[in-house]
Parts: sequence; structure tokens; C-alpha cells
Amino acid sequence: MKLKKIASLFFLAVLALGLVACGGVAEEGAETTGGGATRSIEEIKKSGEIVIGVFGDKKPFGYMDEKGEFQGYDIALGDAVAKELGVTAKYVPVEAASRVEYLNANKIDLLLANFTVTDERREQVDFALPYMKVALGIVSPNGEITDVSQLADKTLIISKGTTAETYFTKNHPEVKLQKYDQYAEAYGALLDGRGDAMSTDNTEVLAWAVENPGFDVGVTSLGDVDYIAPAVRKGNAEMLEFVNGLVEKLYGEKFFTKAYEETLAPTYGDSAKAEDMVVEEKPADWK
Repeated sequence: MKLKKIASLFFLAVLALGLVACGGVAEEGAETTGGGATRSIEEIKKSGEIVIGVFGDKKPFGYMDEKGEFQGYDIALGDAVAKELGVTAKYVPVEAASRVEYLNANKIDLLLANFTVTDERREQVDFALPYMKVALGIVSPNGEITDVSQLADKTLIISKGTTAETYFTKNHPEVKLQKYDQYAEAYGALLDGRGDAMSTDNTEVLAWAVENPGFDVGVTSLGDVDYIAPAVRKGNAEMLEFVNGLVEKLYGEKFFTKAYEETLAPTYGDSAKAEDMVVEEKPADWK
């Protein structure tokens, strides 16, 4: 039986207190001190559940529906992980800026929070084989922003701890960034007109624009094409080997294409194709 019910307020409060005890919520990539031992596969099996960090507000990848149940593309993989282990999946909502801290502090066993692989992040976590391709996109009212140069005198909304923040900080310091902790807050700011555009993964802005009339993705691919992959705590060789073995098995079953059709296609419709996003074999350029 899958555990997909939203965590109680008490549980979230305990997590918040735990983060304070560790010195507060750090920016993504910040090194933290673990609050407990990394659990072995055997310990996870004996406990009857694996704790997985996911987004709770990033539809259609990881989100909670009106019943308080976790849904999305990342959740499909999380369910497959739990099934392979013979345990229940316990999902913990994380934010982009603090998801690495949750992993490093052993508050979760595995991170499936639509996590883009970068060299900087490889220094903080170990990535398993990827399951999606991604670049950055820019969404704006009526898709009026069609080139980065148009943002020179405008405000761009981003979420903290994302590849969008890193990309624009490094490559376009002339763009004024308005930063938010949560994706829901960032999209709310765009809807309210507090910024001129928003940038995050193209996979996400394409989906969001479909569900929000009056907005369109004027820049559909920005920066390098990267991969999204599961992450485990640095040095957790046992979990890394397990997840890699499972992902390779799922490649052979065309699992991710099926998951795309079930979780992403209803949102994207004709605006995207599975073959442009899904990974079904180890990439030739995978490090």
C-alpha cells in the first residue's frame, strides 16, 4: 500500500525545527552536517518504508492533488523504487533551495525532486542514471519575451537554488532577479505582475503555460541541454548501485515513456513530445 498522504503539520514542524538546529535552511549546494546515520538498504527494508524527497508544488512532476496525495512523473519513479524494495514510499515535500540539505542531513533516503545534474551539484551528491532531459525556458504574458536580450531592463522571477538562478547570475548579471523559495510563490508573482517573466526548466514552464491562458513560453530552450536524475547522499555507494540497477531495468521496460504518457502527456498535449524529454538508455555523454 503506497503512502501518499500529505505529512501532518506536526511532522513539518519537526522538520523545520531540525533545520533550525542545523543552522537554518542553506542555499542549495551548501555543505551540512548530518543529523543521523545513512540508512542501509537492509535497514530501509526492515523499516517498511523508504523516505523520498519530492516537490509538492511542481506540477506535473511532483505535486499534491486535491486529496493531498502525491502525483507526477517523479512520483512514478518513486513508486517504482518502493515496489522494487518491497516497501512503502513515504514522500517528504522539499524546496529547491534546501533539497540537498535534506539529503545530507539524512532526513530522506533518496531525492527525486526534478533535480538537474550539474558539475557543482556532483560535488555535493551522487547522481544515479538520468530519466529526463531538460534545458531552461522563459514564460511571460503572451510570450512577449522571445530573447534574453529583452530582459535587460526587466524583472525576471526565479526560484532559489535552481539552475535558472545559477545561469542568469553567471551569464546575465544585467537581468534583475526576483527570487522566491517556492515554485508556487514564483508563479504567483508572475500571475500578479510582480515580474515581467519567469525562468525555470523548460519542461515545467511549457506545462504551466498550457494551464494558464494568457501566458506562453517565448524562449523554449536556453543554455545547455542537461539531465534530471535521482540523487543520493555523497558516498552512499549501496543506494547508488541499487538505483542505477533499477533505472537500467526500467530503461529496458520503456518505463519512462509510459510514465510520460500517464503523468505528463495530459498536461503537455501537443506542445511537447516524449522523445524530446524522456531518457530510455544511458546517455553516451553520461559521466
